[in-house]
Amino acid sequence: MVRMTTGSTAGPTPATTGDAARTPLNRVEQELRVVLRRAAAAQAELARRIHPDLDASAYPLLAIIAAEPGVHATELARRFGIGRATISRQLSRLDELGLIHRAVDPEDNRGQLLTASESGHAHVEAARAARLQYLSEVFADWPDDDVSTLADLLARYSASVDEVRGRSAE
Repeated sequence: MVRMTTGSTAGPTPATTGDAARTPLNRVEQELRVVLRRAAAAQAELARRIHPDLDASAYPLLAIIAAEPGVHATELARRFGIGRATISRQLSRLDELGLIHRAVDPEDNRGQLLTASESGHAHVEAARAARLQYLSEVFADWPDDDVSTLADLLARYSASVDEVRGRSAE
């Protein structure tokens, strides 16, 4: 049987009745779904702010290129788990919009070294400032210790995900 519950989510979400629905793992799974849905919507909005035609999945690529000048296209494809055709298409769009520069790797003529343009850097910084402003509003009523604990737990979660992904790739 399915019932609707509220909780820390915005609006009702489906939950299974009984003890199984209240296990910590089920609660984490439910809250992660909500967080991921909200993150996807926020990422799409950031991409639209940069350019109305920019695909939401291209924004994280731009952010990494801005943070790591000279990153290879193949490294981005590996990190995001996407194919060469997909990464090439997204990088072409970022290039067309004047957000990145591509150069042939002098050590490997097949590889591309990627850097963010001035415009690309400006857009990434503006998006970062907007995210920080939003987060300061979200956490305005939280004690600093709670925000710090959440940051620690998210870092621990990310490390665990990386570890499991690394094992599954072997």
